[in-house]
Amino acid sequence: MFLVEGYKSVVEFVNAAYQVDAIYHTSEIAPKMMNLSRKINFQEISSSDLEKISSLKTPQDVIGLIKIPKWPRLNYNLLKNKFSLILDGVQDPGNMGTIIRTADWFGITDIICSDDTVDVYNPKVVQATMGSLARVNVHYGNLTTILAEIKLPLFGAMLDGENIYSTNFGHEGLLAMGNEGNGLRPEIQQLINKTVTIPRIGYAESLNVAIATAILCSEIKRNSFK
Repeated sequence: MFLVEGYKSVVEFVNAAYQVDAIYHTSEIAPKMMNLSRKINFQEISSSDLEKISSLKTPQDVIGLIKIPKWPRLNYNLLKNKFSLILDGVQDPGNMGTIIRTADWFGITDIICSDDTVDVYNPKVVQATMGSLARVNVHYGNLTTILAEIKLPLFGAMLDGENIYSTNFGHEGLLAMGNEGNGLRPEIQQLINKTVTIPRIGYAESLNVAIATAILCSEIKRNSFK
């Protein structure tokens, strides 16, 4: 199981397909709980007890205990006719959470992660998604094996790639984003069908991986409106 903190984020999971094991809340927010399903196990606790179980410096009034789902096995049929994200060794919880929130904004429902990518149920990741994790399926596994089985175009974000503003992304595929410091590992680079890059106009050495993902997702979706 994993924890979700904050009323708004908890409601996102209640309204999604996730199974809510329990919701812990203070008396101050008890009236709001009446708006949620009565089938949920509600537990009213003191502010001091909630502070003890919270991972936040400033705890909120609601914490949900959510069951980790079991996603279907990845295959071509699950991912065809749309774009999905590949994350290769992304380590920072804030980046991971922001990428999930970005994926939700652009209607991307699946993210496939290498085994060494930060745990999606890390409290800092969950908090950074602001509830978007409730609508995005995050899978983990050996990327080399997974990519070899899923016959979809693989676009890799690299510094020496094709300008994204002149790239034809088509209507389906995978976008691979690499580790914050090292980028995509060599074995993943070998599987890429087309490398792409966000053209640099100024002098910054690099872009934050979450920001880069947002720019690339925007361009991929812009192509779909043509």
